Amino acid sequence: MSRITVQSIESAPEASRPYLEKAKARNGFVPNLLGVLANAPSAIETYLTVSEINSRSSFTLAEREVVQITAATNHGCSFCVAGHTAIAYKQGNLSTELVEGLRQQTALPDARLEALAAFTRAIIRSKGAVSEAELADFKAAGYGEQQVIEVILGVALATLCNFSNVLADTELNPELAAYRWQAKV
Repeated sequence: MSRITVQSIESAPEASRPYLEKAKARNGFVPNLLGVLANAPSAIETYLTVSEINSRSSFTLAEREVVQITAATNHGCSFCVAGHTAIAYKQGNLSTELVEGLRQQTALPDARLEALAAFTRAIIRSKGAVSEAELADFKAAGYGEQQVIEVILGVALATLCNFSNVLADTELNPELAAYRWQAKV
């Protein structure tokens, strides 16, 4: 049972309802994450607005999912790992080897995506104070200064939903059950 109320379209504050209605129309269900964020209309608006902005970054869908799953596994957010696993498979058609590498925090089969995951972990671990070597390794993989900042954008987005879900202990929607993930102990 969630520690924070998971709002429905009917129970949510009036200002949150349009966001939940859009989510239901797009997904066929309202992800419990959005039900939690709906408790604060500004939080659900921020999440959905920043998600849309993040989708316009220079990163491909696969690269955005590398950042999101890496952040979620590092933050211990089971809900977001499951949700982004579903996106990685259904929308990104990403390989099982890549997705499982992200979920298990093991080396990825693609060196460029591994560099992105490593840099994302470094950003989170150091709170942005990455070493010169970490920055150089990321750039050596073919990424530039735009992508450096876009990793931070992705981590910021992930932090809002990861921390909200961890705090709320958000239950996984049945639609995401096939993608369940547990943090390593």
